[in-house]
Amino acid sequence: MQSSVSTSLIFLKKTLVKYFTMRQFFPRSRLSVVLNLRGKVSPEITTYEFFAMRLIRLILVLMLLAGAPLIGRSAQTAEDAAKHVESLQAAPAHAAEAAGHEEHGIPSRATEIGHIGAWPITNSMLLTWIVALGLIVFSQLATRNMKAVPTGLQNFWEWLVESLYNFLEGIIGHSLVKKTFWFFATIFIFILFSNWIGLIPGMGTIGWGIKDAHGFHVTEPWLRGVNADLNMTLAMSTIFFVCWIVWAIQANGPGGFLLHLFAPKGKTTGALKVLMVVVFLAVGVLEVVSILFRPVSLSFRLYGNIFAGENMLESMANLVPGLGWLIPIPFYFMELLVGVVQALVFMLLTAVFTLLIMPHDEGHEKAHH
Repeated sequence: MQSSVSTSLIFLKKTLVKYFTMRQFFPRSRLSVVLNLRGKVSPEITTYEFFAMRLIRLILVLMLLAGAPLIGRSAQTAEDAAKHVESLQAAPAHAAEAAGHEEHGIPSRATEIGHIGAWPITNSMLLTWIVALGLIVFSQLATRNMKAVPTGLQNFWEWLVESLYNFLEGIIGHSLVKKTFWFFATIFIFILFSNWIGLIPGMGTIGWGIKDAHGFHVTEPWLRGVNADLNMTLAMSTIFFVCWIVWAIQANGPGGFLLHLFAPKGKTTGALKVLMVVVFLAVGVLEVVSILFRPVSLSFRLYGNIFAGENMLESMANLVPGLGWLIPIPFYFMELLVGVVQALVFMLLTAVFTLLIMPHDEGHEKAHH
């Protein structure tokens, strides 16, 4: 049995390497070679791309450091795992209930797979650290030997960073994108690859469980989709909310920030001015409520779409016995697209929210840049 599993894994690895390499999907980009009127390579673009990639790598390092306590322990020992299985077998009622829930879909909350002191470690946290570490290693390899004419990993990384920069510059303007690009690019890249890695077979189907008359049922999977955990999406939304407040106060000042929310717009006099003050005060209160609700809406939108996609794949895999490997394939391609769309939506919404709080004259200038 072990030999057949090893043979299947080797065959799957060769197939993925043969048909799904980055070179086939991302051919060499020429965008990073920008020529000026004299036909020479512009050092400004190359220097900016270098520092932009450094900023993205820095924020990924910080995200990994948030999970530093995991170092030295990625799972329980074999003895702990054996005790855990024995405890599950000693409680058949609980195990049957867990297996029943597994058949009807994945649980709505992440599963604890261990502890570091009093701090619980969940399967979604483990995959979060794996994704962050993978992106850090990838960016280190891509920028290890920077060349004026990029090739290989550097070519792909520069194409990704430059495409995001040009895309955001056309939406929020040149001045604002220079200040906030590090956040928006990091959020997009992290969400995108988190969504895609969560689609790899084995996510949610490998872990601790029990074996009964119907087969082996995984009750506590080791890995779970990053954004299928509401805690993660809410954390990213909260970080954006804090950055948004800082950027708003820097652009408007404390007094200007309050005036932007509550001050009447337009020029009025007399009784009409008093009426407009009352109206815009009420509008400002509604705006504050809307601002406070943004982290909630951002987190639930991303979580709901990713969690629903994983449940759909789970349902398709169990729809017809014996064809669980075939039926979900078309839905996997759809979820690949959903992963891109959701990363793009999260980035665009945060970028537009940031643009709206900027001074009107600056925003007008950016819109016509």
